Amino acid sequence: MQDNIDSKTYFSTELLEWYDRSKRDLPWRRQRDPYLIWVSEIMLQQTRVDTVIPYFQRFIGRFPTLKDLAEAPEEDVLKCWEGLGYYSRARNLQAAARQVMERHGGVVPANKADVAALKGVGPYTTGAILSIAFNQPEPAVDGNVMRVLSRYFLIRDDIMKTGTRTLMEELAAGLIPRGRASDFNQALMELGALVCTPKSPQCLVCPVMAHCAARIEGVEETLPVKSKAKPPRPEYRLAALVEGDGEHAGRVLVRRRPDTGLLARMWELPHIPAAAIAGEGAGLPDGPAMDRLAAELAAAGVPAQPVEAFMDAEHTFSHIHWNLRVFRFHEAAGHAAAAGLPGLGLAAAEAGAAYETSGSELEEDSAEYRWIKPEDMAALAFPNVFLRILKQYSPLWG
Repeated sequence: MQDNIDSKTYFSTELLEWYDRSKRDLPWRRQRDPYLIWVSEIMLQQTRVDTVIPYFQRFIGRFPTLKDLAEAPEEDVLKCWEGLGYYSRARNLQAAARQVMERHGGVVPANKADVAALKGVGPYTTGAILSIAFNQPEPAVDGNVMRVLSRYFLIRDDIMKTGTRTLMEELAAGLIPRGRASDFNQALMELGALVCTPKSPQCLVCPVMAHCAARIEGVEETLPVKSKAKPPRPEYRLAALVEGDGEHAGRVLVRRRPDTGLLARMWELPHIPAAAIAGEGAGLPDGPAMDRLAAELAAAGVPAQPVEAFMDAEHTFSHIHWNLRVFRFHEAAGHAAAAGLPGLGLAAAEAGAAYETSGSELEEDSAEYRWIKPEDMAALAFPNVFLRILKQYSPLWG
């Protein structure tokens, strides 16, 4: 690492002058309300600023105070977050808001230990809240910041290692000018987001290019050093888009996920793992796939007839990549009036008659099913992949 007092002073001074001239007008920068800054920082994790702005505005419009968020039904919070992804962020944010109400009288604490103890608040978010909202000289080191520091100071250590992050935090803390922690940390993040980008950094317009060690050595595009994360595990799944009949006409079947785990308590189309057949690749051919889905639906209390393969969809989580094959089904004639749903009066007594099955994987995932109309989508929170499927289906709905 190249490091000297002059280059540090130059870095801090030039960076702040650039930020004062060029900073973006972002809604959470218009005041130093700790609650608003906290919400913005949680939303900005894994998400671009341009994507976050409308979500932030809608979220704050619905939950303008920490008390509003703490007291809201979880489903309302998830619905406001819908489409933003990483839904555990929303749940943790609400849980932490309730902690603040219970432990701190509804006032976001300005003490490092208290902030760090909040649900879902790690070292970066702790530093961001304390520095941006309270102007405390705490480092806020995220991916953008590590990229900038790796290049400017020619740090070749793997940023995925804990020791490197600790080094970066110590370095960043030493760069903060007295009384300017809020602006400095935001400037550092801004430089990484707009100029010192992961690919093709704009060195010619960088305010600190003159002393950037990586640029001088011509290695700016090879830094930071980052070991590759394990790729997400592929999963192949069969999903059923079941169209209602009789009293359920004009509706489709959805289910709520379990209370814990991936996408907890969100709504989705019923789906099951796709069992591979030897010699047929990772997925199941359409005919057997529809037969298997029909049997699973029947065992869950929803006799339905296969119609056709509808579409393919996919979605990547941090550790799983879903490949979904979606099939249209129609609720079996003669059963629609008798078949309610778990949680809504479903009795599955005659459901298994059409297909032989000893149990349902659908029931293992969730016991709560519901027939919904298009207007119900305004109240129920769906993961992104199922939103896309239902949007594709919407011209046929009704």
